[in-house]
Amino acid sequence: MIKLTESAVGRVREIVAREKHAMGLRLSVTHSGCSGYSYVLNIAETIVKDDTLIKQDGVTVVIDSASLPMLDNLLLDFIKDGLNENFKFNNPNAVSSCGCGESFSIIK
Repeated sequence: MIKLTESAVGRVREIVAREKHAMGLRLSVTHSGCSGYSYVLNIAETIVKDDTLIKQDGVTVVIDSASLPMLDNLLLDFIKDGLNENFKFNNPNAVSSCGCGESFSIIK
């Protein structure tokens, strides 16, 4: 199960409200970066049969079946620090991440 903090729910709500055809926020994982995997966030305009929908406090996060095992028990947060703001991924499956925090490796 994937959870969102109150701050993340608010930010997802803002993002989705700006997009005319948005059904939610799509969260996936791709092979990338120096540690092996990177998180990808996009607007979900369509939902396919194998997608999993996480509904929390009126927002929807869409996750493809290939990414779901790597995101199990993820806590998605949204952090504002001065002029910087970004999503923070607290993933118990990640065993390490690169120095810049853009990629991660998982338990195999």
